[in-house]
Amino acid sequence: MNRETFASGLHRFADRSRLLFPDGLDAWRDKVLAHPDTRRMAEEMREEADRFLLRPIPHLPWSLFRRFEKDGSRKPYETPYFEKRQRLTALAVTHLLHPDVAACRESLWDILWSVCSEYTWCLPAHLPREDPAVPEDPSHRLTDPATHVDLFAAETAFALAEILALTRDHMPKLIESRIRAEVRRRVLEPFLVGGPFGWEQARHNWSAVCAGSVGAAALYLLDDQAELEAVLAKALASLECFLDGYGADGACTEGYGYWAYGFGFFVYFADLLEKWTEGAVNLFAREKAAAIARFAQHCFMDGRKVVNFSDAQPEAVVDLGLFHYLHGRYPEIAVPAKELRGPFRPDHCGRWAPAIRSLAWYRPELEGAPWGEMSVWFPDAQWLLSRRRDGAHTFFFAAKGGHNDEPHNHNDVGHFILHGDGGTYLADMGCGLYTRDYFGPRRYEILCNSSLGHSVPVIAGQGQRAGSAYRAKVLRVETGRAEDVLVLDIAGAYAVPSLQSWVRTFVWRKSPSPHLVLEDEFAFAEAPGELIERFITPFLPVPAGSGRVILNGRLFVEYDAIFLEPRVQPFEFLAHDSKTETFYALDFAVRPMANTDAPSANPPREPGLSRTGPPDAGLPGSGLAQTGSPYAGRLRFRFSFVGPTDI
Repeated sequence: MNRETFASGLHRFADRSRLLFPDGLDAWRDKVLAHPDTRRMAEEMREEADRFLLRPIPHLPWSLFRRFEKDGSRKPYETPYFEKRQRLTALAVTHLLHPDVAACRESLWDILWSVCSEYTWCLPAHLPREDPAVPEDPSHRLTDPATHVDLFAAETAFALAEILALTRDHMPKLIESRIRAEVRRRVLEPFLVGGPFGWEQARHNWSAVCAGSVGAAALYLLDDQAELEAVLAKALASLECFLDGYGADGACTEGYGYWAYGFGFFVYFADLLEKWTEGAVNLFAREKAAAIARFAQHCFMDGRKVVNFSDAQPEAVVDLGLFHYLHGRYPEIAVPAKELRGPFRPDHCGRWAPAIRSLAWYRPELEGAPWGEMSVWFPDAQWLLSRRRDGAHTFFFAAKGGHNDEPHNHNDVGHFILHGDGGTYLADMGCGLYTRDYFGPRRYEILCNSSLGHSVPVIAGQGQRAGSAYRAKVLRVETGRAEDVLVLDIAGAYAVPSLQSWVRTFVWRKSPSPHLVLEDEFAFAEAPGELIERFITPFLPVPAGSGRVILNGRLFVEYDAIFLEPRVQPFEFLAHDSKTETFYALDFAVRPMANTDAPSANPPREPGLSRTGPPDAGLPGSGLAQTGSPYAGRLRFRFSFVGPTDI
């Protein structure tokens, strides 16, 4: 890093509000209030601020703080904790836009003071704990919770530092000095002389959020050049770890939500640093950063519905400000349609940095458009994502290989999602309620994390195993305008001794009418126990004649009734928002067959299936063979979208 160029930032940014608003805060305010799009966003946030003015600041008592340690519950403490951050963000944004509103201004000072008074800025779930297996000795002393740095301590430091820079002309001096002291004591000094913290070398969202936030706080608050350089050097090293956690394809295996979180904070810090150094340090010039930036536009199935592999939510409000900013950096990034923007209010964690940039980076002149057609294979993540548009109709197919030790991992090698016209018919259950068990040794006893909660086979009564050794082998990939093909051997995700291979073939035919053909071809050294083909759906499966099941009157599941017996069982699970959701396992138990690979008599043909003669629409029939050793079989399904007249 060029010291002279770097040092010039200390001189040029005497008014550090210009790091975010280069033309000045007043010019930005006038611009926001002059355009109907951004003026409406300002009004929405003011409505949120008014709502908080009617409520007292939440209290964070000992009885809530200890709940995680007592029973593993996170929400009792985190709900008021995040409400305080929501309050802070709503009041601060509104104060920037309406500085003369006394009630908002005074309430902002109150919440800033309250946040500075918290016992710790960390969540209880993120604090280090005594290991009962380790004898008590001075070298095993725990970090002071007040000076431990987790995601939210770092985010809080970033928020306070930036709000201070933007409001210091009106802020009481005692609050300013307290913010400076608390951010230094709780975050900047521990980062420099404490630790090292586990996230400093993490290859997932933590390194970007924590290091990016600490670096941003330092840019806003530190006046000593050597000290600032030391913080930034460490922050940049952590950001290298973050980038290293991605493959060259730029795919985020944690899912879209964690892409927006981790890469978002990478972008926030990179933007500030580039301005500070007058372009001498440009993290956006890295090809890996560009690849990561391009990833998100492929994750949206239709509207706000997203591919939600891993601990991802099935629907996401699009941050147009972030997309607009990235489009300015990388013109190939799509501009989403304006109607995908949700109400402008703090997110569920009350994060300041993305909220203010949603407005600061919003470009009203960019109209945007619906998501377009695409078929993309991400070789490092082993994800195939394909979107088909047919007039007003949109269809989406996603499948994954990968391994079972990915960040926020689910045991889901060979899993897939099928979406059409706003409905996700074959789905991922998504992330469950975060608790101590959710990130502990019992993680895969929780259905949504287990392979038993995904559209993958249950083999000899067993699901997939967790660990990086349990993975897919990619045998073939083709993407095209009319058809996509993915062939995986997923036997390596199971620990069944007799299993020799389980080759799963997806053929996604996009025209003339979208439908998916799935073939599983397997071989065992000896006859296995029960084999079940499992498909997860939010809709109650309904029989539709021999060899057919229909989901929500819109998707036919066709199978060979000679070989497969359908069963349905409901699954309830506690979703991330603590609400109970119901999914259904549409199971097909493989009927025992001996010494043959086709029925001996002339069986009735199942609709759309053929076991002899030319294949119908490219879908030949199923077959089993049990000749002692090996035991082999081939099973096929077709998933077809239909209209009311086809039923």
